[in-house]
Amino acid sequence: MTALSLCLYCMIQAIALLVAANGAPVLINKALGKRWAWPVDNKLKLRDGRRLFGNTKTWRGLCSAVCFATLVAFLSGIEPLTGVLFGALTMAGDLLASFIKRRMGCSESSRARGLDTVPESLLPILLLKEPLALSLIDIILIVALFFLIEELISPVLYRLHIRKRPY
Repeated sequence: MTALSLCLYCMIQAIALLVAANGAPVLINKALGKRWAWPVDNKLKLRDGRRLFGNTKTWRGLCSAVCFATLVAFLSGIEPLTGVLFGALTMAGDLLASFIKRRMGCSESSRARGLDTVPESLLPILLLKEPLALSLIDIILIVALFFLIEELISPVLYRLHIRKRPY
């Protein structure tokens, strides 16, 4: 395998992990509705009167992201522990974005272009760049590609009634 093909393969693996970790909560929500959808923040409100994260950030979603990322890691030849960490870090980035959006006064599931995709994609690939064999250029490209994938796929998922909003 040439250096370029190895680089592309590693980037495709990272994107597959991102899609799995981010798509799992959406698919599980569609399949299960409100069942077992306990909010991560336990409905905690901060001094500003806003929720820490909101109702859409659930333990079920977090667990599904970790499980799906682990499965994709295993199937693509990546250490399962890397998949576990990848799923957890993706959700940590998602929770960070949600926390920031709540502090900015944005409603749950509202759109904040860039903030909706960058933390959840950058955090896992930056912290797991070595086990995923990614360079700084790879990381920049993956974050940009994931942003584009989200922009293109979300409206399709909305039309298929998988997402509740077109973004």
